[in-house]
Amino acid sequence: MEGVFMENMINTQNLIFRYKSEEGKDEKEALSDVNIEIQKGEFVAIIGHNGSGKSTLAKHFNSLLTPTSGKVFVKGMDTSDEKNLWNIRQTAGMVFQNPDNQIVATIVEEDVAFGPENLGVEPKEIRRRVDAALEAVSMTQYMKHGPHLLSGGQKQRVAIAGVLAMKPECIILDEPTAMLDPSGRKEVIDTIKRLNKEENITIILITHYMEEAVDADKIFVMEDGKVVLSGTPREVFPRVEELKRLGLDVPQVTELAYELRKEGVDIPEDILTIEEMVVQLCQ
Repeated sequence: MEGVFMENMINTQNLIFRYKSEEGKDEKEALSDVNIEIQKGEFVAIIGHNGSGKSTLAKHFNSLLTPTSGKVFVKGMDTSDEKNLWNIRQTAGMVFQNPDNQIVATIVEEDVAFGPENLGVEPKEIRRRVDAALEAVSMTQYMKHGPHLLSGGQKQRVAIAGVLAMKPECIILDEPTAMLDPSGRKEVIDTIKRLNKEENITIILITHYMEEAVDADKIFVMEDGKVVLSGTPREVFPRVEELKRLGLDVPQVTELAYELRKEGVDIPEDILTIEEMVVQLCQ
């Protein structure tokens, strides 16, 4: 069992999470019996509309929340055991929706240095980590800038650099592009894909933009605190009717393939990119 376990970055077992309502009377079940496995080095997208439980689930992955019952393991460490907290948060870093809430310093490089300084990393190593982190998110030329001068996409990349400087093996991004314009969204998504491919960092992306999930290795679809669909993008997205019933879109190209098939055009249902569509239609 141990051998298998070491490859697991995140593993939840019958995870249930309830929280008290505002009045403190009744409990609401935000997660019911969630069982998922995320392997080291995977790029995983968790999708669902607001209130589906996806952000609540994300907060379990670095111990911001702990299960009401069931278990969550991060690299085999039980998140509900307090003595693991420090190691878990170093293993799994979190990037949130609003970059303004994550940036603490008035100069970009100082912001990125903030995490490693708090870990007690020595100055020479901090310098190395800050340079490497800014390089990884393509923000080196802005290291002396004030964050308030940056665009939303650039700020979010600085926030990602701040997490990277802590040397996590896994980064959880909770709707990191929700407040960005399309070009900022593209910058951030390109950055996390690159970190996944080149640095082998496990990426868990919580999103309600289907296009952002197209390149994931694995997708989990949430509804009402449960995982209702999972698989590769090619397995999940062709299920257009199911996804629509859940109030979710599908990538535009998949939708087009679906409509063309309904009209009797003989093309595969699992088309995800414009290039694939062009190849199929031009045959």
